[in-house]
Amino acid sequence: MFPKYDVIVVGAGHAGCEAAVAAANMGSKVLLATMNMNTIAQMSCNPAMGGVAKGQIVREIDAMGGYSGIVTDHTMIQFRLLNKSKGPAMWSPRAQSDRMLFAGKWREMLEAHPNIDFWQEMVTGLVVKDKVCKGVRTGLGLEIESKTVVLTNGTFLNGIIHIGEKQFGGGRAGERAATGITEQLVELGFEAGRMKTGTPPRVDGRSLDWDKMELQPGDEEPGKFSFTDTPKLTKQRPCHISYTSKEVHEILKTGFNRSPLFNGRIRGMGPRYCPSIEDKIDRFADKDRHQLFVEPEGWNTVEIYVNGFSSSLPEEVQYKAMQLIPGFENAKMFRPGYAIEYDFFQPTQLKMNLETRLIKNLFFAGQINGTTGYEEAGSQGLMAGINAHLTIQDEAPFVLSRADSYIGVLIDDLVNKGTKEPYRMFTSRAEYRILLRQDNADLRLTPIVNALGMQGLDNRMQRVHDKNQSIDDIIQYIKNTSISTSQVNPFLESIGSSPINQGMKLERILLRPNINLNDLRKVLPFVNEHLNQYDEEFITSAEISMKYAGYIKKEQDMVEKMNRLESVKIHEDFDYTRLASLSAEAVEKLSQLKPMTIGQASRISGVNPSDISVLLIHLGR
Repeated sequence: MFPKYDVIVVGAGHAGCEAAVAAANMGSKVLLATMNMNTIAQMSCNPAMGGVAKGQIVREIDAMGGYSGIVTDHTMIQFRLLNKSKGPAMWSPRAQSDRMLFAGKWREMLEAHPNIDFWQEMVTGLVVKDKVCKGVRTGLGLEIESKTVVLTNGTFLNGIIHIGEKQFGGGRAGERAATGITEQLVELGFEAGRMKTGTPPRVDGRSLDWDKMELQPGDEEPGKFSFTDTPKLTKQRPCHISYTSKEVHEILKTGFNRSPLFNGRIRGMGPRYCPSIEDKIDRFADKDRHQLFVEPEGWNTVEIYVNGFSSSLPEEVQYKAMQLIPGFENAKMFRPGYAIEYDFFQPTQLKMNLETRLIKNLFFAGQINGTTGYEEAGSQGLMAGINAHLTIQDEAPFVLSRADSYIGVLIDDLVNKGTKEPYRMFTSRAEYRILLRQDNADLRLTPIVNALGMQGLDNRMQRVHDKNQSIDDIIQYIKNTSISTSQVNPFLESIGSSPINQGMKLERILLRPNINLNDLRKVLPFVNEHLNQYDEEFITSAEISMKYAGYIKKEQDMVEKMNRLESVKIHEDFDYTRLASLSAEAVEKLSQLKPMTIGQASRISGVNPSDISVLLIHLGR
């Protein structure tokens, strides 16, 4: 009935979709198994992609041939570049998406791929022989053979939905939980845990008073995520902002005694940086109000997502409190918010290529690894899909370093440190964030995956070449173009910047901290005329390269020092117990995690600099 597949991907959420695409574009024959073909790439929580650090990840996925950025560009209803008032390392693209169009576009692109087949049924177990994964077993008792398996089960593993004192099995509202896989993995020796996440009520936009809320429009000139030729957004839907109040908080508190979060029914740890409204009230008792983002679910629906009001309180408490929020006095609820508790596996049980240590040819990606967010999941799926293919080909693992990408930071953090709560990416987690900007993801990553053999990157590589050449040309033009006092002094005086006494190169003007290239283009028509031949994104990258050259050089020097440690390899079978000078904790952690390099070993919690010195001496360094 089934051929033998190269890769079976279990679960068709964001991680599963990217895993399937990555393996298929590398040349593998892929089966994507899902319990429901109609919920492929479902946006289970908020209808948005990107955000702080997450936007950088989406652009990195796109730079490596993933589809998340393309799908977002085709289906977004609003675009904003966040943190524009800060330095370029912090600029983060974010888009509101049409929930239904997003899932539909993903399915369309997956079905168009000749290397991807589909099977709709619950996968209840794995076929494992001699600690090697050989395929999957389904609820119908079918065994489907494959060379590798990627598990991307999201919140479905033994999922339990909580609303007040009510609880029932489910992986998402209206969908059943997945059973069998956790129990088998635990039998095989894996350490499982429980995590919790939640979602807010959905309400009827026709029942809201929009005039009582703050308008939050998109950017006047909206950008996009993909480096490919995707459509430009020409019209947008606004979001709105409202706030809770002391009165709202008091009503919510009346349900605390029935909250599964406080009465012990939820055992899983919830996300620190996206807590439920009741958790925020409890933890931040000094705050009189909390901000709510009122987000449309799409172009042609009245359904509204109340971002910031995630809750597992009884539905009548949620409803009563919501009606005290400005603009929500007559709100009609489509469905209440709920919490969901699910199984995950400590990511310290993985190798850096996301293959499990215990079972060969078995990969984990997404929330099964303790992460939260579509973007974090998609990036892991992409890496797992690529590495599943490389494993079949007996090729070296594909591992991104912390200096290569946010994706590298994410996986390095997970594998070396593990997580006690749903892991979310922030710019502050990346020590080289001026190098890992959203504008240069293609320059950093497209050549790397092209060299791996990823198919369909010819046009992307040409664009990378054009972008590099354009940036160089723009920089040289700015360095070599002279400006006279009469051309620039009126502008400098108008912004309170010191006028120049003699002509000088345009570069010296641009490097002043309160001046940007767009300002100079407005007052120097000949400069604007010359730069108009280039893509705006290329101009921005060139400007960043010039204005932040000192910071970029400093981080590049730091990367070179780090790379010296990364170049010292450690054999997987290294016996740390032989080194008497290592601390007992270092021996335990190093033996468990089996780092591939000294650099990786240095980032493991519990391994001290003195332990690294011992290893370096033993390895002849």
